[in-house]
Amino acid sequence: MRLGFIGLGHMGFPMARRLLGAGHTVAVYDTREEAVNAAVALGAQPASAPREVADAADTVLASLPSGQACLEVVTGTQGVAHGTRIKRFVDLSTVGSEASRAVHQALHERGIAALDSPVSGGVAGADNGTLTLMVSGAQAEFDALKDLFDILGRAIYVGAKPGSAQTMKLLNNLVAATTLAVTAEAVVMGVKAGLDPRVMIDVLNAGSGGTHASRDKFPRSVLPRTFDYGFATGLMVKDVRLYLEEAARLEAVGVIAAAVAEQWETTLREEGADSDFTAVIKPIEAAAGVIVDGR
Repeated sequence: MRLGFIGLGHMGFPMARRLLGAGHTVAVYDTREEAVNAAVALGAQPASAPREVADAADTVLASLPSGQACLEVVTGTQGVAHGTRIKRFVDLSTVGSEASRAVHQALHERGIAALDSPVSGGVAGADNGTLTLMVSGAQAEFDALKDLFDILGRAIYVGAKPGSAQTMKLLNNLVAATTLAVTAEAVVMGVKAGLDPRVMIDVLNAGSGGTHASRDKFPRSVLPRTFDYGFATGLMVKDVRLYLEEAARLEAVGVIAAAVAEQWETTLREEGADSDFTAVIKPIEAAAGVIVDGR
């Protein structure tokens, strides 16, 4: 199978590297020449535009930062929809169901199958091939790419409806955003009360308060104060905003999501879009006048 990969960022590059390592021929494109050159050094074929990728590959995968970027890559004048070889497009980005449906429709009109397949697991998951891929689109297309998905991680078929995997990803990330923020708030309160943050995390993990935030994110990036988990605050805010937009369309906005969104917007303002999302604890620390230091 001849593959194409568009978007060689923090997540896209290690995914493309795994596909190359598995022996696939991969044509690549990114707006950054240095990213393309790094992939070429691993054996990839360079392309000068998304359309050129779609001229070279049967299956094109993309990992992009926004719905607008995805639509441009697909439907722009040099978009993959104009490619001569492409048969299917797999969108690994988190762009929301509305953008995903637009991509599906644009490609369907040209006889190209589309799968939306947002991923969870961060940069470490992309490096190690342990991502969770949420996939929606035609079952037959999912089945045809099962071996390919296995190179990247574990693929779960969400359903045939275009955009449903995007909805699932937004649900997942709202829960992740909530557990990280509330764990940060609780641990800050405990430190102010005189508790040892390492002991608190041990107790949470031994009891009913344990979550992925306490089991993984806190030990790896918060307690040692490295704040280097590998997912940007700006991306988390984007995902929470997308969740709220979709919930509003469905008339299903809740008070918890709104409160969580407010905390993440505060983190964005105070720590910046490029900060690691584990920095969500820093504005909470500043407000309480304490530091959570587990070193």
